[in-house]
Amino acid sequence: MFFRSKGRGSNPHNKKNAMVTQVMGKQPSRTFAGRVLGFYIDGFRRMTVGRTLWKVIIIKLIIMFGVLKLFFFQDFLGTRFTTDQQRADYVLEQITAPVKAQPALQQGGEL
Repeated sequence: MFFRSKGRGSNPHNKKNAMVTQVMGKQPSRTFAGRVLGFYIDGFRRMTVGRTLWKVIIIKLIIMFGVLKLFFFQDFLGTRFTTDQQRADYVLEQITAPVKAQPALQQGGEL
C-alpha cells in the first residue's frame, strides 16, 4: 500500500486508483495529512444521523453559553467600576495578589 512499483504508481487506469477516485470524487492526496483530511471531509458529507446529533450539540452549546450567561453571570466589572483603567487595575490586583496561606500551614502544620 505504501510502497509503489515504478509502473503502477501513476497509472490512472489502475483499478485501485479508479476505485479511490470514484469513492472520493478526486485523485487521492499524496500526503498523510491530506488523506486524513479527505477521510473526515468524506465522512461529514455522507453523514445522515450525525447531522442531527451535531445540530443537537450546537443547540445545547448555544443554550449553555448564551442563555445561561444572561441569567447567572452578571457583568461584575461593568457594574462595579466606571472606567477601563479601574477595571484593569482591579484585574491586575486580583491576578498578582499573593495567596493567603491557611493558618495551619503558617504554623508549620500539615494539611
